[in-house]
Amino acid sequence: MLALWAEMNLVLADEFRDGNVPVQMEPLRVARRAFQALPPTVTEYYFRGDSACWERELLTWLQDENRADGPRGRITFGISVRMTANLKKHMVRLSEWLWKPYREDADAVRECADVLNYWPEEEERPEGAGPLRYVAIRVRKRQGQLFADGSEVKYFAVASNQWDWETARLLEWQREKAGTIEALHDVLKNELAAGVMPCGRLGANAAWLRLAVMTHNVLTALKRLALPEKWLTARPKRLRFQIFCSPGKLVSHARQTWLRVRRLREQLAEWIETLRWLPIPLRA
Repeated sequence: MLALWAEMNLVLADEFRDGNVPVQMEPLRVARRAFQALPPTVTEYYFRGDSACWERELLTWLQDENRADGPRGRITFGISVRMTANLKKHMVRLSEWLWKPYREDADAVRECADVLNYWPEEEERPEGAGPLRYVAIRVRKRQGQLFADGSEVKYFAVASNQWDWETARLLEWQREKAGTIEALHDVLKNELAAGVMPCGRLGANAAWLRLAVMTHNVLTALKRLALPEKWLTARPKRLRFQIFCSPGKLVSHARQTWLRVRRLREQLAEWIETLRWLPIPLRA
């Protein structure tokens, strides 16, 4: 389980778990550590997660503005809801005029609507927190085609404490997590060796994941602190082949050791400027 600071692309908290641990088990522990890791300069807080974060303790903690073990004040959140029979019944009963266009592609049409008058009994809230806003998503195939499971329509839902945004805007913001946390998973697994664990021991594998996360954060810091702007979106593979794995040759001459690097003059000048921005001396 990982918590990512989306704007800075930094992993704030990680937790390596046994394979038989359900994804909904204690997500609050990771979320709490992530918010505690933020610097004091951050004054606005947001949280978005998938249905694994649809858990009562986490929701209660997010809604409590007087939380003792986290930042005080409002945390705006949007979390995917695990579908229940009662929720789906309310979504199916929504009037047709409530559904608004949300997104379209070549295969399907997606529409959204606020689920009115839905207050589940199991939703426990701190006093004064108010009810949650439930937003429904309806997905239909074009030309009346069926999905692979034989259904004509698929329903999804997102819950939030943000009532001021338009429905489509709220969903777009919540769905942007796919371009942040999912991209992080891709980088860690396919470019930083976190996709294959080294052994069968939990502690060693947890350390392996932590090293991959630390490497990701160090590379992010390098791009933000020292490298030119064009490298800001560079993935580790590009950095590896363009910078780290550069061919060179050590040459000893006149009691000095020189490193000859076969790179363009512009690239070498860029590297020198990068070193000047880093908090390390140019010479040992």
